[in-house]
Amino acid sequence: MDSQLMDILLRSAAAVVVGILIGLNRDLAGKPIGMRTLALVSLGAAVVSIATIHFKDLADHPDALSRVIQGIIQGIMGGIGFIDAGAILRDPEAHTVEGLTTAATVWLTAALGIACGLAAWNLIAVSVIFTFITLVGIYWLETAYSRLHAQFRKAKDDRT
Repeated sequence: MDSQLMDILLRSAAAVVVGILIGLNRDLAGKPIGMRTLALVSLGAAVVSIATIHFKDLADHPDALSRVIQGIIQGIMGGIGFIDAGAILRDPEAHTVEGLTTAATVWLTAALGIACGLAAWNLIAVSVIFTFITLVGIYWLETAYSRLHAQFRKAKDDRT
């Protein structure tokens, strides 16, 4: 197997694994966007990135490659915003908005897919760690805070 194919396989597989890991968290939380969707978002972003950097004529022209990479990053991240808009639900009567974390997760997964496509391995490792700290660790903090807040309200209501 030639080295270019191995490189493409590694970058693509990393994108799928990142998407699956983040999607697993969303599936376990019962959210509508899960492993398959986020794996595909990440892989799609990686494919566009890989296709750009492996395009024969661009590789020989660093200035052109730089401009094209900037364009794909802008295009992918802007396009993902349309998917995100479908994940966000607003209820004006109840004054609530739902799906913002899911939308942010889709956006982040696309960014990680780009990073996989560009083989930014250290950035990927750090970002995945911080993603799980945010999704899991902060969820625990929010849950604990909500319980304490509910107990405080109940105690206050019992006094009045």
